[in-house]
Amino acid sequence: MSKKQRLHPVAIIFNFITFIRHSIFALIAGYLAFKGGQSQFYFLLGAFLFLILFLIGSLLTWWRFTYKVAGDEIRIEQGVFVRKKRYISKNRIQSIDLTANVLHRIFGLVKVQIETASSGGGAEASLSAVSIREGERIRSELKSLASKGVSTETEKLQEPIQKISFGRLFLAGTTSGSIGVILALVVFASQELEQFIPDTVYENTITWLIGLSILFIVGLIIVILILLWLLGIAGTMIKYGNFTITKNEKELLITRGLLEKKQLTIPLKRIQAVGMKQNLIRQPFGFVTLFAVVAGGSMDKGEDFPVLFPIMKESEVEQFLSTFLPTYSHITNSLNRLPKRAKKFYLFRSSIIFLLLIGIVGYFFMSFIWIPIVLFLLSLLLGYLRYKDAGYILEGKRLTIQYRLISKVKMIMFHRRIQAFEEKQHKIQRLKNLVTVTFSIIGSLGAGNHYRIKDLDETEASQLEKWYSYRS
Repeated sequence: MSKKQRLHPVAIIFNFITFIRHSIFALIAGYLAFKGGQSQFYFLLGAFLFLILFLIGSLLTWWRFTYKVAGDEIRIEQGVFVRKKRYISKNRIQSIDLTANVLHRIFGLVKVQIETASSGGGAEASLSAVSIREGERIRSELKSLASKGVSTETEKLQEPIQKISFGRLFLAGTTSGSIGVILALVVFASQELEQFIPDTVYENTITWLIGLSILFIVGLIIVILILLWLLGIAGTMIKYGNFTITKNEKELLITRGLLEKKQLTIPLKRIQAVGMKQNLIRQPFGFVTLFAVVAGGSMDKGEDFPVLFPIMKESEVEQFLSTFLPTYSHITNSLNRLPKRAKKFYLFRSSIIFLLLIGIVGYFFMSFIWIPIVLFLLSLLLGYLRYKDAGYILEGKRLTIQYRLISKVKMIMFHRRIQAFEEKQHKIQRLKNLVTVTFSIIGSLGAGNHYRIKDLDETEASQLEKWYSYRS
């Protein structure tokens, strides 16, 4: 590919849609502010002219954006008035991801995102709209494959591959616990839209709700919660539909998504740790989500870490790791747990806020005292679970840390990946010979990820310190 190439013309539409999406609230607010009279006409005229100007700008931006793969690098030139030239060497490229949202798939296009170790908060380079064939060719050439390099059927069969079944995908959505996130988004959206709702409509709705019976309101709340739960299932199935993970010699390739199809590339050498997450709903059934901490690059939106598999049985994790990440396999369950004297610290930290809340509510709103009492009891249960699940496993150069905030998390990391070790001890801990230890590794966006075990026995903390510093 020696000739300069342009993006597909549909990229003009993508740029325009992006502008509309970012400006929609400002346009609605302006329309309501200038509603009625001659001022509304001038606002609409100004908005129309502004949209025309931006459409022309999108066209010029598309025309002035060119790229080509030449030799050992990809060259990108862009800019209408100020020209920018970017040259990215093949040796610097860490991953190349292909993404296709609904509009891309309608036109048979993909978005190519090129990441390097220094990408930071986003991709080093992005081609917003190219044909699927062109995207595959760019990826093949930048990975130093022949332009016609398509692996044979025999080679494809030799590559480890695992897909998620529909039943497991539905189970992942059912037990995802995303109802709380959706409810928070609904509350936030309602607060933002409240300013656009006429006062009479808002007041009439409140009056209608107050006039309803308690039984009807409870039933309405249950229906809303069920709808939010179904939305959570749908969101999970759309996000992880057709989830497939494949491994080759140097990387993991993950394909997922029903509406927005994504192909994520994870270089094996950039994996800093592997984790297993188990929320309170999945724990009784023995299901976990497997994820990886990857150094540098950009994160997927709505995801703290790349998901290696959305849901699987704990008993299936060993086989999965043996196939795809053998150095992280052979997990043992001989967890070094916290001493009994640490339990009171966990119970106190988790419940102190609600204990104070009981006193405040009891003094001012005695009739609602049962609410903070229930929360206090739940916080004690959570504190106990945090104490019971915390611990570590030390195996040669490999360290496994287990902890819980709400969900239980188990992190597997190697000595060479740990960037820092820290010990902290406040006065009360010193009296009880307890220490808080923290291990830090490089995470997404190049920032540090910190994993902490609180109230560990002093002797065991000293052993971990010696292990980290190579002191016998």
